[in-house]
Amino acid sequence: QVQLVESGGGLVQAGGSLTLSCVASGRTFSLYAMGWFRQAPGKDREFVAAISLTGGYTPYADSVKGRFIISRDNAKNTLTLQMNSLKPEDTAIYYCHQGRDPNIMVSRSPDGGFWGQGTQVTVSS
Repeated sequence: QVQLVESGGGLVQAGGSLTLSCVASGRTFSLYAMGWFRQAPGKDREFVAAISLTGGYTPYADSVKGRFIISRDNAKNTLTLQMNSLKPEDTAIYYCHQGRDPNIMVSRSPDGGFWGQGTQVTVSS
Protein backbone atom coordinates (compact mmCIF):
# COMPACT_ATOMS: atom_id res chain seq x y z
CA GLN A 1 0.00 0.00 0.00
CA VAL A 2 1.45 3.32 -1.11
CA GLN A 3 1.67 6.04 1.52
CA LEU A 4 2.85 9.61 0.99
CA VAL A 5 3.23 11.73 4.11
CA GLU A 6 3.91 15.45 3.75
CA SER A 7 5.28 17.75 6.41
CA GLY A 8 6.78 21.20 6.75
CA GLY A 9 3.84 23.47 6.04
CA GLY A 10 3.01 26.46 8.19
CA LEU A 11 2.54 30.20 8.38
CA VAL A 12 5.23 32.47 7.00
CA GLN A 13 5.51 36.13 6.08
CA ALA A 14 5.85 37.22 2.48
CA GLY A 15 9.46 36.95 1.37
CA GLY A 16 10.13 34.09 3.74
CA SER A 17 11.00 30.46 3.09
CA LEU A 18 9.61 27.04 3.89
CA THR A 19 10.74 23.52 3.07
CA LEU A 20 8.18 20.80 2.47
CA SER A 21 9.02 17.11 2.72
CA CYS A 22 7.22 13.99 1.56
CA VAL A 23 8.20 10.53 2.74
CA ALA A 24 7.01 7.69 0.51
CA SER A 25 6.50 4.03 1.27
CA GLY A 26 4.90 1.00 -0.35
CA ARG A 27 6.75 0.97 -3.69
CA THR A 28 10.34 1.26 -4.82
CA PHE A 29 10.72 5.03 -4.61
CA SER A 30 13.54 5.31 -7.13
CA LEU A 31 11.38 3.84 -9.92
CA TYR A 32 8.76 6.59 -9.88
CA ALA A 33 8.73 10.21 -10.88
CA MET A 34 7.36 12.55 -8.23
CA GLY A 35 5.65 15.89 -8.16
CA TRP A 36 4.23 18.69 -6.04
CA PHE A 37 0.81 20.19 -6.65
CA ARG A 38 -1.20 22.78 -4.76
CA GLN A 39 -4.80 23.84 -4.31
CA ALA A 40 -5.82 27.29 -3.17
CA PRO A 41 -9.28 28.00 -1.74
CA GLY A 42 -11.89 28.05 -4.47
CA LYS A 43 -9.44 26.96 -7.15
CA ASP A 44 -8.55 23.72 -8.90
CA ARG A 45 -5.47 21.79 -7.94
CA GLU A 46 -2.49 22.95 -10.03
CA PHE A 47 0.93 21.69 -10.94
CA VAL A 48 3.90 23.17 -9.06
CA ALA A 49 6.95 21.05 -9.92
CA ALA A 50 8.02 17.54 -10.83
CA ILE A 51 11.20 15.51 -10.76
CA SER A 52 12.40 12.55 -12.77
CA LEU A 53 13.66 9.29 -11.29
CA THR A 54 17.25 10.47 -10.79
CA GLY A 55 16.50 14.17 -10.44
CA GLY A 56 17.98 15.19 -13.76
CA TYR A 57 14.77 16.70 -15.12
CA THR A 58 12.77 19.17 -13.03
CA PRO A 59 10.01 21.15 -14.73
CA TYR A 60 8.33 23.97 -12.81
CA ALA A 61 5.18 26.02 -13.14
CA ASP A 62 5.97 29.50 -14.43
CA SER A 63 4.56 31.01 -11.24
CA VAL A 64 7.24 29.36 -9.06
CA LYS A 65 10.20 29.13 -11.43
CA GLY A 66 13.30 30.68 -9.89
CA ARG A 67 11.81 30.62 -6.37
CA PHE A 68 11.09 26.93 -5.67
CA ILE A 69 13.46 23.97 -5.87
CA ILE A 70 12.32 20.37 -6.04
CA SER A 71 14.70 17.56 -5.08
CA ARG A 72 14.65 13.94 -4.04
CA ASP A 73 16.73 11.55 -1.96
CA ASN A 74 16.17 8.03 -3.24
CA ALA A 75 18.12 6.52 -0.34
CA LYS A 76 15.67 8.09 2.12
CA ASN A 77 12.50 7.78 -0.01
CA THR A 78 12.04 11.51 0.41
CA LEU A 79 10.83 14.29 -1.86
CA THR A 80 11.51 17.91 -0.93
CA LEU A 81 10.25 21.30 -2.06
CA GLN A 82 12.35 24.29 -1.02
CA MET A 83 10.17 27.40 -1.30
CA ASN A 84 11.86 30.81 -1.26
CA SER A 85 10.63 34.37 -1.71
CA LEU A 86 7.14 33.26 -0.82
CA LYS A 87 4.18 35.39 -1.89
CA PRO A 88 0.61 35.54 -0.53
CA GLU A 89 -0.56 33.91 -3.76
CA ASP A 90 1.47 30.82 -2.84
CA THR A 91 -1.04 30.17 -0.03
CA ALA A 92 -2.55 26.72 -0.65
CA ILE A 93 -2.62 23.13 0.45
CA TYR A 94 0.42 21.43 -1.05
CA TYR A 95 0.21 17.80 -2.16
CA CYS A 96 2.90 15.27 -2.90
CA HIS A 97 2.21 13.03 -5.89
CA GLN A 98 3.79 9.79 -7.06
CA GLY A 99 3.33 8.80 -10.67
CA ARG A 100 1.12 5.86 -11.55
CA ASP A 101 3.60 3.99 -13.73
CA PRO A 102 7.32 3.33 -13.23
CA ASN A 103 9.83 5.20 -15.39
CA ILE A 104 7.21 7.67 -16.65
CA MET A 105 7.47 11.40 -15.92
CA VAL A 106 4.67 12.95 -13.87
CA SER A 107 2.10 14.74 -15.98
CA ARG A 108 0.99 18.29 -15.18
CA SER A 109 -2.51 16.78 -15.16
CA PRO A 110 -2.01 13.37 -13.60
CA ASP A 111 -4.29 10.48 -14.47
CA GLY A 112 -4.07 8.17 -11.50
CA GLY A 113 -1.09 7.72 -9.26
CA PHE A 114 -1.01 8.45 -5.56
CA TRP A 115 -1.47 11.53 -3.40
CA GLY A 116 -0.51 12.56 0.08
CA GLN A 117 -2.94 14.10 2.53
CA GLY A 118 -1.62 17.62 1.93
CA THR A 119 0.08 20.23 4.07
CA GLN A 120 -1.14 23.80 4.50
CA VAL A 121 1.09 26.70 3.51
CA THR A 122 -0.08 30.18 4.43
CA VAL A 123 1.83 33.28 3.39
CA SER A 124 0.85 36.53 5.07
CA SER A 125 1.36 39.92 3.45
